[in-house]
Amino acid sequence: MPQQAHRFHKPIIVLKQADLPYLLHQPDRSSDSGAKWPLILFLHGRDQRGNDVEQLKIRGLPRIAEDNPAFPFIVLAPQCPSYYIWPMVFDGITALLDEVIASCPVDPERIFVTGLSMGGYGAWDLAMEYPERFAGVVPVCGSGSPERIGRLRDVQVWAFHGTRDEVVPVEEARELISALGDCGGNGRLTEYPEGGHAIWEEAYATEELYSWFFRQRKAVGVE
Repeated sequence: MPQQAHRFHKPIIVLKQADLPYLLHQPDRSSDSGAKWPLILFLHGRDQRGNDVEQLKIRGLPRIAEDNPAFPFIVLAPQCPSYYIWPMVFDGITALLDEVIASCPVDPERIFVTGLSMGGYGAWDLAMEYPERFAGVVPVCGSGSPERIGRLRDVQVWAFHGTRDEVVPVEEARELISALGDCGGNGRLTEYPEGGHAIWEEAYATEELYSWFFRQRKAVGVE
């Protein structure tokens, strides 16, 4: 019998298993048990991938939270598996984020994502993929897709970059912030004229950044 051509068409459900180690910092709630706190999702760089969350305390917001138990934000820091990049675990990250929002005193209007280096790429990409989830995004020495920047029109953006970065050229951050402005968005870029790639210590030591986090709210009508 001659071969016959057919097409299979049927809805299917695919289940995925999320398995992400993470650190979670919560401010002391003893003085105000009814308070809702801003949440910052922190995405680490390439060198902290693996299965040892203690590595996450080396730099960035987990280090700040470790040194300052009163740090007035909920900080969620998942760990990316070895040999993965952040977009490969976005489903797990969003599921984890939902779990933390449901179980912790999170202000749903003040949820942010930030990251450094590989995590800076991840912060751009995650915010572009799910702009309705975030009030703001703070990429540090990362880059993203100018073609998708319009998705962040209603999300506040503050990027940090070293002018002498030889890993991720500063021109990429400039292009993204410029394109965001061209489409009606609100972005700012802090450059470090003598800075190379590793400018995250200076970026996360910026006191104004944390006042900025407190001021932002998710755009009205963004769901």
